[in-house]
Amino acid sequence: MGRGAEHERGLAPYAARSGGGAGRVVDEPAAAGRSQFQRDRDRIVHSTAFRRLEYKTQVFLNHEGDLFRTRLTHSLEVAQVGRALARSLRLNEDLVEAISLAHDLGHTPFGHAGQDALNHCMREHGGFEHNLQSLRVVDTLEQQYGAFDGLNLMYETREGILKHCSQANARALGALGQRFLLRRQPTLEAQVANLADEIAYNNHDIDDGLRSGLITIGQIGEVDFFARHRREVELAYPGLGGRRAIHETLRRMINALVTDLIAASNERIAAARPDSVEAVRAGAPLICFSDAMRADATELKRFLTENLYRHYQLQRMTLKARRIVGDLFDAFHGDPTLLPPDHRSGRGEPQRQARAIADYIAGMTDRYAVLEHRRLYSIDDL
Repeated sequence: MGRGAEHERGLAPYAARSGGGAGRVVDEPAAAGRSQFQRDRDRIVHSTAFRRLEYKTQVFLNHEGDLFRTRLTHSLEVAQVGRALARSLRLNEDLVEAISLAHDLGHTPFGHAGQDALNHCMREHGGFEHNLQSLRVVDTLEQQYGAFDGLNLMYETREGILKHCSQANARALGALGQRFLLRRQPTLEAQVANLADEIAYNNHDIDDGLRSGLITIGQIGEVDFFARHRREVELAYPGLGGRRAIHETLRRMINALVTDLIAASNERIAAARPDSVEAVRAGAPLICFSDAMRADATELKRFLTENLYRHYQLQRMTLKARRIVGDLFDAFHGDPTLLPPDHRSGRGEPQRQARAIADYIAGMTDRYAVLEHRRLYSIDDL
């Protein structure tokens, strides 16, 4: 028995286990010394799409500063929070980590602005959604193995990556889409990864927003959740200011969110008394915040939406990002010979060619998209 399987012995009865999972699309021999979910994590970390996350926007463009979060550092923070939650709840840490590291693999350059632009471009060809694209990356687009396309991940990992899905897309996904049609739940590990994502981005977006100067301590101080923890820092360290005071405040906020989620989730699990993963799937969501903490988290998210994400300087970046993505799509769609050969799908298949163009653009880093746009449209490069 491998080390991964030994680790899974101490898990709760309703935790996911690689030996009892739904398996891979293509059967493979077990890996010595690793559980199936550890193997998934390793494949994700070694993928091309994962490396590209280093140069993809979280909120601020990659070139705007070396200390702002990228999709890569965000994914690492989600994985750290997720593992801490999973350990306390006796869930499968390796599955949570794999989902956390893979959940943003399908994001376009320029963050949500890029996704919105690409979805608009693909409106007559099935649309574009980054959750589905992340699944497409691990199922099809990664080309590293001789026996299959994609990474051939475990069903439970793929299920966790697909957080949202329309009814139409769910029907096209077969077994993986059934839970959306039947309104069933994913594993508790997938539920943990989803809320770890929320905890990570709410808090690091405050940090990046303050560092950028787009939001101020005075503004965020009007949010009660931040103000309470700021007062704790002032009492513990009188006179402490600058970045240290911000970090002390944010780590208290993260700790409060994590502690609350563990307590509220344990309470809900105890009431539901699931005895298996199947019981989890058949029930209501069990990983949650308390009502009071959910209200705090919602207030924080509302503040960030109104004061950071809609800040006029970010809106200017959004305008540029949409133009770059839209121009690239129009150029490639109008003349597919402008594409690299391995991104052409042949004549007479407009739907397939449009999807190949979307794959190409979605896989770009911020700076590569800017470079491609310059190559196509700048007369200075003639």
